[in-house]
Amino acid sequence: ANAMLRDELDIAWASRQTGLPLDDPYQALTLASLIERETALAAERPLIAGVFTRRLQLGMRLQTDPAVIYGIGPDFNGDLTRRDLRRDTPYNTYTRDGLPPTPIALAGAESLQAAVTPADGDALYFVATGLGDGSHSFTATLDEHNAAVARYLARLRADKNGG
Repeated sequence: ANAMLRDELDIAWASRQTGLPLDDPYQALTLASLIERETALAAERPLIAGVFTRRLQLGMRLQTDPAVIYGIGPDFNGDLTRRDLRRDTPYNTYTRDGLPPTPIALAGAESLQAAVTPADGDALYFVATGLGDGSHSFTATLDEHNAAVARYLARLRADKNGG
């Protein structure tokens, strides 16, 4: 399996877009692992790759919850808190710039491909829609993102209250 992953990574790296904020194939693999953990929807992988790529290019923190959870390790109880987001670990992308030091998951071929060929666009944010299909809302500004978060929270409350 390791040789297969190495081959996939070599192929993906050889086909990468120019100008990516990635120094080597290992960073592409690390980015792919974040993409893998952020969505199960194949169509969203290049969009999430685009958000992360633009953030890296702009010097914005990635702020990806799966990396924070990975950094907490076995102590994580399934409920990510504000305190967790402030607790610095090498994997806390809220407290640290750039990519985490290692991959956080095994990345599939689609996530690898997305990491090296991210979608164009202006989105810098994404949040779950709460529609139950695993989809996300992608936005370009913090105001738009906050509105999308509010919609997500409203859906969660409606679901909890039976509709």
